[in-house]
Amino acid sequence: MNKSRIYYFFVFLSIIILGILSRKISFIPLYIGDFLYAVMIYFLVRIFLPSKKAILIFLLSLLICYAIEFLQLYQAEWIIELRKTLFGRYVLGQGFLWSDILAYTFGAFSAFILEKITLKIFNRKSA
Repeated sequence: MNKSRIYYFFVFLSIIILGILSRKISFIPLYIGDFLYAVMIYFLVRIFLPSKKAILIFLLSLLICYAIEFLQLYQAEWIIELRKTLFGRYVLGQGFLWSDILAYTFGAFSAFILEKITLKIFNRKSA
């Protein structure tokens, strides 16, 4: 495993912890959790595709987030039961909201920009 995957993995785990905490603290708006969910998906995709261009990771993470959100419109009994579990609630969500789409867009875009800025800083220091 190369260093970048390890770095992305630790960022991924940190985002999960922040996301769970954001749901437990009542004064934090719910959209922060959705924002962090998209950031988490961005870094999860980055773990599996560390050498791909950031724009591809951004688009792929958006596609995944949007697909999961639109999947919430599907209301078969088996998936409703799955959504009642802790895993299902955290991964699949509960109900479709357009505001979630907006939060995912901002989250994935923020992760994309953060990565670009971070890489630029690290590349400047190593030069």
